[in-house]
Amino acid sequence: MKKHSWAAIPLYLFTLFFVVLPLIYVLALSFMTRNVTWGVDADFTLDNYRKILDPVYLKTFVSSLEIAVLTTVFTALIGYPFGYFMANLSGAARRITMMLVIIPFWTNALVRIYGWITLLRPQGLISSIFLGGASLQFLYTRPAVVLGMVYALLPFMILAVYSSALKLDRSQIDASRDLGANRFVAFWTIAFHQTLPGLMSGVVFVFVPSVGLFFISDLMGGGKIMLLGNLIENQLMRSRNLPFGAALAIVMMAMTLFLLWLYKKITKSGDLEGLI
Repeated sequence: MKKHSWAAIPLYLFTLFFVVLPLIYVLALSFMTRNVTWGVDADFTLDNYRKILDPVYLKTFVSSLEIAVLTTVFTALIGYPFGYFMANLSGAARRITMMLVIIPFWTNALVRIYGWITLLRPQGLISSIFLGGASLQFLYTRPAVVLGMVYALLPFMILAVYSSALKLDRSQIDASRDLGANRFVAFWTIAFHQTLPGLMSGVVFVFVPSVGLFFISDLMGGGKIMLLGNLIENQLMRSRNLPFGAALAIVMMAMTLFLLWLYKKITKSGDLEGLI
């Protein structure tokens, strides 16, 4: 074995014990049977996966996907232009803007979400200042959950687009302008094409966690909005139905793997040319 291979052994061991083995355990658990009193029985069954097809649980899947899609769309609409133009700033302005984007990561996400709750509650700051004290009926609704998701995940979209826009070959844009293309045509045919991998990375970084961020739906939705992450948490921590919770987690992981496969496929150069 080569010398550098020995140095990688701790990484292999870490991956084995903290990634591979837990996943194998969850997969095996999803095919077991819940014990009538406590724990599980090692009886093979597919009922846990059949149970997911129940309309009640399918509704949760649909609701999770809807909120994830809305969150991804809004973060893309806000984060793409922000990240693109941030890459075009001068050195000092770029560093200041980057610091403002990163600062939220210095504060616990729960604290930031509670800040939004304080602002949006019926007699909160927004009602007092902008609505003259009138009651604001926005908190504990689906739009409030989407707002919380967008706020929490927007920096991931901005940073993904920003890192891609930094690599943009601006000489090609200048050449297209010299040849008579207007700003929109130059942006669409060159800049957007070259920054699309960053946008797709941001889509992955936003869509995947937005399906399972159950604490945001709990806080901003008041427990009225059930997402896939909420359903898994309820099965594991409250109902103690470990096999069904494991089956839900496996399905959620399969959705994530499919999205990653799709991202890898469409970010190939040939596939990108077919998208725009």
